[in-house]
Amino acid sequence: MTNLIQKYFKGDKPLWAFIMLLAIFSFLPVYSASSNLVYTVGTGTVLGHLFKHGLILTIGLGIICLFQRVDYRWFGLFALTAVIFLAIVLVFTQIQGQTIDGANAARWLVIPGTGIGIQPSMIASQALLIYVARFLTKNRDKEYTWKNTIPTLFLPIFIIIGLIFPSNGSTALMLAIICGVILIIGGFPLKYLLSIAALGIVSAGGFVWLALKQPDLISNSRVHTWMSRIEKFSDDSGLESYQVLHAKAAIARGLNEMAGPGKSVFKQTLPQSSSDFIFAIIVEEYGAIGAILLVTTFLLILFRICLIASKIHTIFGTLLVFSVGLPIIFQAMVNMAVAVNLIPVTGQPLPMISYGGTSIWMTCISFGIILSVSSQIKSKEEVELERKKLSEEYIEDIA
Repeated sequence: MTNLIQKYFKGDKPLWAFIMLLAIFSFLPVYSASSNLVYTVGTGTVLGHLFKHGLILTIGLGIICLFQRVDYRWFGLFALTAVIFLAIVLVFTQIQGQTIDGANAARWLVIPGTGIGIQPSMIASQALLIYVARFLTKNRDKEYTWKNTIPTLFLPIFIIIGLIFPSNGSTALMLAIICGVILIIGGFPLKYLLSIAALGIVSAGGFVWLALKQPDLISNSRVHTWMSRIEKFSDDSGLESYQVLHAKAAIARGLNEMAGPGKSVFKQTLPQSSSDFIFAIIVEEYGAIGAILLVTTFLLILFRICLIASKIHTIFGTLLVFSVGLPIIFQAMVNMAVAVNLIPVTGQPLPMISYGGTSIWMTCISFGIILSVSSQIKSKEEVELERKKLSEEYIEDIA
């Protein structure tokens, strides 16, 4: 049994345990909340949706097992190529049309012949963060100037975020914040970062103003949706308020009287109860204990991410772990904050818990990369031995 675990589950074992814990637990709220999908969408069955969720998770765990075996340095080598390719995909996604089955088409891309929809913005976000980590690693000994950072660092950042922003503002904002955090961790000069942040804010403000004043020029943007959500954040009417009020009612019920597994009342009336607002259903059914355990699990994952980043002996390994790990925690915090009405509705799912494909798979890719890094952590003695060996080889080469 031990040999089997070591063969298929490489890297940080506590992190693997937390991943499996989230995956197994997700079946309970998804099974409960998927009845809302049957009611609102009008297709499928509860067991059918549960089976689909299980299939998505199985594929996701397979992705983790695959990526954990790849040397993490390869991810940096292909990051620029991925960013360029995904920028093209984002452009195509933006111009493909207004809607797909009533949803904004600029956020989804249907794989031909499969009927499977993916969100290129999530894939592009991850590729961009890996590219930023690679850039900081390659240029750590150079002096940063506008000349060597605008075309190779900030241009890719502006292109990817700019292509995501019109159709998925919350994802673009999260990506911009995490890019800033990675740059700070990587030692990028704050004076340049503040200037670029100011330019980004002005550009975003100009886009919003233009979309509001000339909506025909930017037909695929969701600016009006954002403004509506912000305006109705504290309002008592509208769809957003309806969602939040039902989410708060579900949470209040769970805190006062834990409903128990599958006994949620608000899963039938709360829109997106299986994805965006699944945290409210979890609290309703499992009370404060369920909420605390879930939050603690994500905090423990954050602890393992920080521990792995601090132990890996390469700068790229450290930045890579933060680049793919922090978005998981940030997304979880945003999802829970929306459910308790701390911030406006964003549409961000709860990692490894919410019903859906792209989000789970991208989270699994991130976990696979982190586990790949953790599997190559070396002791101080091994690092010193490796440096000594490299020094000896260098001396022999110049002798």
